[in-house]
Amino acid sequence: MIYIKSLLCENSAANLIIVYLHDLEITMKKQVLTILAASVLAVSASSAMAAGDAAKGKAKAASCAACHGADGMSKVPTYPNLKGQKAAYIVKQLKAFKSGARKDPTMNAMSKPLSDADMANLAAHYEGLK
Repeated sequence: MIYIKSLLCENSAANLIIVYLHDLEITMKKQVLTILAASVLAVSASSAMAAGDAAKGKAKAASCAACHGADGMSKVPTYPNLKGQKAAYIVKQLKAFKSGARKDPTMNAMSKPLSDADMANLAAHYEGLK
């Protein structure tokens, strides 16, 4: 601040430009830090929302095994493999089936009784299979 005050005491255009650039630099640093902080919060929030209990998911996955395989690897070519699939993707698809945004009679019916926690748990289970 002393630097800026000393420049303001002098009345030259060059000094005013320097003060302006200095203020602009501070503003840009604040904006970058704000964006960085928001990004970190968004990533941590999405991780927390998607974090499920894999053990509970494994217990819930018994009804999924008929089509998607006990190990998450389907024996039927028309059914997708779930083993190693990203949790966020599984949750997104289950929510789409539950809402009806994605149409499949079997999956629409299977996803209806699932809570958000159930979906997160199933997703954690299948993501953890390697």
